[in-house]
Parts: sequence; structure tokens; C-alpha cells
Amino acid sequence: MYTVDFSRPCRIYFVGIGGISMSAIAEVLRERGFTVLGSDRAESEVTKRLEEKGVRIFYGQRRENITPDIDCVVFTAAIHPDNPEYARTLELGIPHMTRAEILGQLMKNYEMPVAVSGTHGKTTTTSMLSEILVKAGTDPTLFVGGMLPSIGGNIRVGHSGYFVTEACEYTNSFLSFFPRIGIILNVEEDHMDFFHDLAEIRDSFARFAGLLPGDGALIINASIPDYRELTKNLSCKVIPFGPDPVDAYGEEVLYCPERIPLKLLVPGHHNELNAMAALAAAEYMGIRREQAVAALEEFTGTERRFERKGTFGDGVQLVDDYAHHPTEIEATLRAALTVPHRELWVTFQSHTYTRTKAFLEEFAEALSLADHVVVVPIYAARETDTLGVGPEDIAVRIRERGKDAVSVPDFASAEEYLWTNCIKDDLCITMGAGDVYKIGEGLLGRT
Repeated sequence: MYTVDFSRPCRIYFVGIGGISMSAIAEVLRERGFTVLGSDRAESEVTKRLEEKGVRIFYGQRRENITPDIDCVVFTAAIHPDNPEYARTLELGIPHMTRAEILGQLMKNYEMPVAVSGTHGKTTTTSMLSEILVKAGTDPTLFVGGMLPSIGGNIRVGHSGYFVTEACEYTNSFLSFFPRIGIILNVEEDHMDFFHDLAEIRDSFARFAGLLPGDGALIINASIPDYRELTKNLSCKVIPFGPDPVDAYGEEVLYCPERIPLKLLVPGHHNELNAMAALAAAEYMGIRREQAVAALEEFTGTERRFERKGTFGDGVQLVDDYAHHPTEIEATLRAALTVPHRELWVTFQSHTYTRTKAFLEEFAEALSLADHVVVVPIYAARETDTLGVGPEDIAVRIRERGKDAVSVPDFASAEEYLWTNCIKDDLCITMGAGDVYKIGEGLLGRT
């Protein structure tokens, strides 16, 4: 594998530079003096920001974008071998690596790198820890998987040894990282287009934990079934957090809501647990508890994580949320039930055909917490429809559970349906990891 010499900035090209993580790496390298180029399918707020910082971006991925003077090309996991820029890179013999590999190499440049992993909750927990470190004056470098208003985006380039990033298990990418502190929020079935079963996923997280050095720490959710199977033989310190003051092994859990009550502005029990993980990491990093607690209690959330967008029509509350796994959906809807409202509407966009087929029943069960569900077409992402599943498969299973659910053919139909049927004091949530938020934008644009 190619090794980047960070003391000798070179010319690096990013294929898919507009992605949330790719753009963050590109920005850090640009700040370090590298010549950064890249391509993406279309202009976005992220690409505009990079261009303002001196990054050259090509719109459309073409062979001629890859030139012999490029020293290294970085690809995302979504790039296929038939991609013209990938093919040209191989043809010219230019060194190349994955997004995870270059991020892992970058982590080696920091004294206190933190990697936040888990099936869900990564962005919120990373944001919480980021908020703590910024307010504590540590001047950290931060890679957040969403837009964090307090840092004005998804990236903050600091000048200290503190570094925080999300760590995704998909394609085992987090095994390319070099953290000193690791967080495991939860371990559940997901990304079944890559993993065979839960046992393989657990093995991946165990290998991630094994990356931590002896002078590091693993912060892990004690409610993960048999969590000590993931931590056995580790040389680092293991710090459990969780919902209960005692774990399944009869040992005390010092980081739990009962022992450390917090007054959070973000709703939901899942956010209490995310805060426990962030607090445990912050204290291990030397942040005083009173500083960390104050930052957590001022945290207002990240974009697309129970983000209150405004009202439409005759006073319908609109929230947008990124939830796309059944556990996330349930957590978000249970949080929504604590918010005063008349009836709860959810417009749901499932993310990938593989996930939809794997979790049809689980999606229906979680979404049945709402009073009304509007299911829109599946967001394909990296896939094509070869599994024969669609939005009506989800809707019919919700109706079987006695709840109102419809499937619609497009966003325009969903927008019209919500505009016609939602009334004053209803709570409407657009939900999913794709572009379902555009329906909410359309509704807000009508008022």
C-alpha cells in the first residue's frame, strides 16, 4: 500500500470528493499544503466550500481528469472497477488507496486519535465529543459524519494532538485506522450486502478493538450481548458505559444515566447513552467532568439528527432525521413521542435494496410507533434493484399491524399527500439516509 509522507506535500486526487468524509480529508490535506484535486457527480455546498479553499474539482468522472502528474488517487468504497477514473489510474500505474487507508495514515500524526464506531449513533456521539473538546479549548481536528452547526460544517482543522473521527464497519474500513481511543456504541446486524451474519460483524468489531494500544482505551456499551467477548485479551483499558449501573456480569458501570443525570436538549434515551460514551472518552482524555457536562447540556444536535426544520401549513411541526436502521427508527420515534403533538406522521425512505429486504419486518415494527406512515421509493445508493422489494412491501406490513400506511411513487406525491392530510399540531418527520429531506424542503417552501 502507498504511504503518504505528510512532511512532503504532494498532489492527491479524490474520486468522489464531495462525500462527507472524503471532503474532510481533502480539506485537512489542503491545510497541510497538499495540492488537492478531485471529482464528483454534481456541485454541492461541500464542493463549493472546497473550491473556496483552493481545491480544483471536476464535475463528472472522466478518464482525462487523471493525469500522470498526480502522485496518489483516493477512492471511496462506492467506486466500481468500471469507473473511468479508476481504470485510468490503473492504466497509468498511479499509486492509489481507499478513503479509510488515507484516513488511517492521517491519524498517525496525532497524539490522541479517537475513533467512534457502532451500528448507529456515530455521528451524534462524535458531535457530542467534538463539542466538549472545542469548548474545553483543546483545538481539536474533527471529522463528523454530518453538519455540526457549532463548527460550521463537518470538519474542523485544529493544531493540537486531539483528533476525532467516525469509524464505519462497512467493508471493514475501520480496520485501517490507528486510534488510541476507540468507542463501540452498539453491534447489530447491518450492511448485509457485505457481512454474512451477526457473528462476522461481531468479529469485525473485536478486531477493531484489538487495534488499540496498551496505553489506550476502549469505551464500550455494556448492554451489547456478551460484550466481554469483544474485549477479552485486550491490553488497553476497557471502560464500559450503558443504561444500567450494573452490567450482565455483575460489575459496576460508572457511566450510566442513573449515576450521571444530564439535562440534554436532544431528546431520547439513545442520546443519553451517546452522551455517556462521549463523557467517558472526554474524561479519559483529561477533560474535567464539569466542563464536559456543561458542553453536553448545551449541545443542540447535528443536522439530520432529529433536526427541527420549522412548521408548514396550519402549524404542522417538521423534523428531519437520518435514521435508516430499525433500531435507529425506533429510538427516533420514541424520542418523538416525548415531544408534544397531536398525531405523528413519518415519511420514510429506505436506504438500499439489500437493507430493505433484510429488515422488512423490523422496519414495519419500528415504523408502527407512528400514527401515519408514507413510504417513498427506495434510495438505491450503490445498488441496483435486483431483489424485487419496494415501498409497498413496507407499507403493507405496517397496515397488517393496524397502522395507517401508504406507499407513493415519488416525492411530489408524498409532498402533496402530507400537505393535504397533516393538520395543526401534528408532528411530521422525514426519515432516511437518502434525499428524503427534500420533501420537507418542498413543504416548507409552500408556506
